[in-house]
Amino acid sequence: MVNRHTALKIRKTHRYLGIFLGIQFLMWTISGLYFSWTDIDEIHGDHFKKEVPQQTAFSNLLGTSQLENKTLIESLELLEIAGQPYYWINESQLYNAISGEIKEEITEQEAIKVAERYMLPELEIEHIQKINQVGAHHEYRGRPLPAYEISYKTDENLKAYIAINNGAFQTVRHRDWRWFDFLWMTHTMDYQGRDDFNTIVLRAFSILGLITVLSGFLLWFTSSPSVRKLIKRSK
Repeated sequence: MVNRHTALKIRKTHRYLGIFLGIQFLMWTISGLYFSWTDIDEIHGDHFKKEVPQQTAFSNLLGTSQLENKTLIESLELLEIAGQPYYWINESQLYNAISGEIKEEITEQEAIKVAERYMLPELEIEHIQKINQVGAHHEYRGRPLPAYEISYKTDENLKAYIAINNGAFQTVRHRDWRWFDFLWMTHTMDYQGRDDFNTIVLRAFSILGLITVLSGFLLWFTSSPSVRKLIKRSK
């Protein structure tokens, strides 16, 4: 058995590690419980969107050689914006597929029409605004800018985002998603991008957590009367 002085050091180390790591352990537990009790489809906001957006068919579209395009085409996608067909070329240029004219950006009314294709018809729009930049912790981070942010009259503070350059519906955000995002940040301890599991902070807390658990086992071993009796009997 270890002497009393060593046992006191182990006890003190375990106690202070527990105090230092306790808050993070609590956040890991709370976030884990939240994740296990939530429906990921609801977090994504699928219950605010139509199951299958209405698809429009077009005819008499121009060929790419008839467009006002002077660059080589590496990629091409046919998009619908407010009932009109557009070619999205090289992920940078938007052309009307009927008139061939280049389109610099979509309007607010066109963004609303795009949102109506995806969102439930009973949702009422409160206001729309253009965003040109967002912070590292913004709910629209990592997605195309500029964009239109469409807010709806709901208790969940629901918002939809439409890219301005090509009119593509990007995502929806609401109250439960924001809680999920915050708890996910505390779970991964990636306070910038949220999804990096290799941060130094997470590694350090994981090692310290292991040390705390091991010191608890060691503390039990050094202070357990049953262990002491067994050691005496063996001698």
